[in-house]
Order: sequence, then C-alpha cells, then structure tokens
Amino acid sequence: MSLCKECISGVRHEGQPEGKLEKIGGIECYVGTPTVDYPKDKVVLFLTDVFGLSLVNNKLLVDDFARNGFRTIAPDLFNGDPIPDGAINSPSFDRDAWMAAHGPDSWKPAVDAVVAALEADGVTRFGTTGFCFGAPPAFYLAFSNRSHVTVLSHPSRLEVADLEKYREQSKAPLLINSCEVDRAFPQEMQQKADEILSDGKFAPGYKRTYWEGCTHGFAVRGDMSDPKVKAGKEGAFKASVEFFIEHL
Repeated sequence: MSLCKECISGVRHEGQPEGKLEKIGGIECYVGTPTVDYPKDKVVLFLTDVFGLSLVNNKLLVDDFARNGFRTIAPDLFNGDPIPDGAINSPSFDRDAWMAAHGPDSWKPAVDAVVAALEADGVTRFGTTGFCFGAPPAFYLAFSNRSHVTVLSHPSRLEVADLEKYREQSKAPLLINSCEVDRAFPQEMQQKADEILSDGKFAPGYKRTYWEGCTHGFAVRGDMSDPKVKAGKEGAFKASVEFFIEHL
C-alpha cells in the first residue's frame, strides 16, 4: 500500500527537543527521560511516521510523553533514511519507491534489537504509540505479545485481517485515535475496527477516539492555528497518556 498525500505533508511544530540520541541494541534512538521518579521496568516505544527522527515534531512528542512520567524511546525505523524534510508538501517525491525500500524486512530488525536490549536491561512492560507508518510495527509487537498496550494515531497500512488477527492473538489493550478525513484509515475502516473489537469482542479493552475537522497526520503534523486540529492533536495526546496510565 502506498502512502497518501497527507502522510508526507503537514506543519512543523516549534520547540527545542529536550531528549537525547543514543544507541540501543545498536539502533539510533531518540530518548525522552522523565525528570521525576518513574518505573524503570516500563517503557513507551514511540514508533514514528515516515519522517522518523529527523522531524522535530516527533522528538517534541517523545518529550511530552516523558513529561507525563514515561521513559519514551523512538527507534530509527529507517536506518538513517526517513523521508526528507524537503518532501513536505512536494508532489514530486516518489512515495511508492520509498515505501518499497522500507517494508517490514527493513524495520523489524530494528524493532527487535531495541526491544531485546531493553529487556536485557530490565524492562518488562512495553507500551507502543504508533503514528501512521508506526502502526504496523506496533501491531507486530502486539501480535507476539511482547508489548502490553497499543496506542495508534491515524494509522496506515492496516487491513481488516490485521484487526481480526489482533483480536485473536493480542492481549494488549488498544486505543485508536482517528479523524474525519483519512485516506489511510478512512471512516469505513474505523467502523470496521469497531465491529471487530468493540462491545466486549476484545476482552483486554478497545477504545477509539474520533476528531472532527482533522485529517491524517493531525496528531503529529497538524496545523495548530486551526482550532479543530489543535483540539484533536491535544485531545489525542491526552487520551493516549490516560490509556497508558490505565493499562501500562
């Protein structure tokens, strides 16, 4: 499945990242560490959109989760080859070629290496928060129950079969932050997710938020000058933190 236009567009947010880059399991990661005491056996894995660690918005969100008491780690899913900043709003970027070079065989080793290194360091519970491209890596960890809580925001590349597999195999409670205009996760798929997972069909727990007036990418790259987008971005983050507090 190719990327939609909104997957590689958006607004860069302002702010100075507070975390640091470090190698974990040989993989470059951006790490946000709480300034207050926090449980050392728990980690939130921040699984990025296609801009990876190069986009300041992703780093600022990692910092925001850390400010709420979660050590948060964003691994480089692209081996130093995220979509470049210059692709933002550029119709000339070859999305399909980039996607072909960054399939599961490229990101699974990075995810596995980081999780294994953290487990060796004493981490026993993982939450994942996947944005757009990061949704399949989050499901990958949930299918094997190496993660314990899953939060997705405007996910991409998920099929009905993935949702059914999640119901049958995972024990990780699932939150999906969805929006009004999303070609990667349209309202038909949102309703299908509800049909498969809601009303007690998924015992560990399922919740979906819906943000009117927002488009794909709103939770990372939304235009904060738009009141509805601002409300969606902030509301999705608040829902994510509360879900981690409850389940992680």
